[in-house]
Amino acid sequence: MNKKYKLDSEEKEILASVENGEWVSIPDVKNQIKKYAGYARNTLKKDKRLNIRMSNVDLEMIQRKAIEEGIPYQTLISSLIHKYVSGRLIESRI
Repeated sequence: MNKKYKLDSEEKEILASVENGEWVSIPDVKNQIKKYAGYARNTLKKDKRLNIRMSNVDLEMIQRKAIEEGIPYQTLISSLIHKYVSGRLIESRI
């Protein structure tokens, strides 16, 4: 017996976004998985707490960037600090 499956609203939304070309393949997916697994490991091994005051605008921009990267914004901030102190943060001249 072959029944048609009805999509719920969320499934319809996902299907529409796929059909509209909003989904892209990730190049070098294995390295991307390793990269984000590293982020997760580093998030779990934090042993110090830091309170910081910053402008609302800067925080909102950090949060947007974190969403784009698919990581928590605190992890992004920690990663930026780590890259800066280890000399791996490169300033962009826009």
